[in-house]
Amino acid sequence: MKALDEGDLRPEQAQLIAEKLNVTEAEVYSMNGRMSGSDASLNVPMGTDGDMEWQDWLADDDQGQAEEFADKQEFNARMELLTAAMEDLNERERHILTERRLSEEPKTLEELSEVYSVSRERIRQIEVRAFEKLQKAMKRMAKDQGLPNMAPNPA
Repeated sequence: MKALDEGDLRPEQAQLIAEKLNVTEAEVYSMNGRMSGSDASLNVPMGTDGDMEWQDWLADDDQGQAEEFADKQEFNARMELLTAAMEDLNERERHILTERRLSEEPKTLEELSEVYSVSRERIRQIEVRAFEKLQKAMKRMAKDQGLPNMAPNPA
């Protein structure tokens, strides 16, 4: 095991370690290489003037707590507006819009035309009109509450 600490590992030593740990010799050599390498600080000066550090080059792809909170807050505000605006629709419009645009598995125009005994084209017209009413109601409510334009995006 002393050879591992020194980074100088002979084949018979690698074989013995591999057998004891039930891993391949390649994994032993790989781990030995990682363990014998030196650690590097993220604060090592870089650049011509030494005014940068390694950590300056690391990308943070995750949202911070502030962004997550803001996104959740905006989502909740939009959902409240949507729920309130849906009250401006009649029952048929609300049902068609919900089934066509707010459902995990949207219903087809054909399926809804059978429910209401009208043509597919009539269902499409009702959906478009209901969506326009919903947009107007949400814009009006957002303006009344002093919120930015929060109308839904057309799908």
